[in-house]
Amino acid sequence: MSGQRKVIITCAVTGSGHTPTMSPHLPFTVEDVVAESVAAVEAGASVIHLHARDPRDGRPTADPAVFMEYLKPIKAATDAVVSLTTGGGTGMTVQERLRVVEVARPELCTLNLGTMNYGGFPMIDKHRGKWRFDWEEPYLESTRAEPFVSTYKDIEHMLRTVGPETGSRFEYEAYDVGHLYTLAYYLDLGLVKPPVFLQTIMGVMGGIGAGVDHLVHMKQTADRLLGDAYEWSVLGAGRHQFDMVTVAAVMGGHARVGLEDGLYLGKGKLAPSNADQVRKVRRILDELSLEVATPEETRRILDLKGLDQVGF
Repeated sequence: MSGQRKVIITCAVTGSGHTPTMSPHLPFTVEDVVAESVAAVEAGASVIHLHARDPRDGRPTADPAVFMEYLKPIKAATDAVVSLTTGGGTGMTVQERLRVVEVARPELCTLNLGTMNYGGFPMIDKHRGKWRFDWEEPYLESTRAEPFVSTYKDIEHMLRTVGPETGSRFEYEAYDVGHLYTLAYYLDLGLVKPPVFLQTIMGVMGGIGAGVDHLVHMKQTADRLLGDAYEWSVLGAGRHQFDMVTVAAVMGGHARVGLEDGLYLGKGKLAPSNADQVRKVRRILDELSLEVATPEETRRILDLKGLDQVGF
């Protein structure tokens, strides 16, 4: 990792794993996603990570037109870096997931480092019989049978074609140790260009658990495989959210929070907004005497092309 000690806060505003029944504060209308994004930036986030949802019922969508309804007003109101998902939601094809990057040409987009069984179905029992929309239970149930697919061919297409043609850099998503070896393979081939923005995901069913020992192992493995070529960010899923980002900050990492990753602000207390989670992690960083990166500092740390080069 570089000598930078400014901490990048990423806010993942809505995601595709949680459903509207799980929290009344999960944004899915265009107005709410935009407002939540702007407020998160004002609270201290320099990167906004976006999925898209159908504004009528909150189901995940890959429609670039919906993304563009978010992107233009966010750009008008902030100077934040936007990182667009290429993971989308369960059941979407790779082609569907990549369309928005080809259209919007963001500064950042995610690149998932492998196929995995992303399990959302355990959340069904907690909410059974209380669904706000009829798509929610079948969608969560589909994760029992449908893996998230990101093959080596998909990864190579993003590295060889999508990145060079759009100017977008990648936020590399590692859900387990093996994903770090895949990343190192492509770094050694020269297809991955430093600085590498590595997002380490802890506690998602199907990936590595959210334990401090696991986090240390991921960091040590990344250090050995990637050397000083990477910038390390961490997110913890669900109740592990703030534990994981706090430990990572002490270890020299960046932090990701947001209602995509966890719906709570503390034990038994739903987060009223994304901005509340950003403010909490910022308080933690302040107590650790760590400075938060501005959007422009984030662009320098990650070597991004600049807001004037995007397609929105």
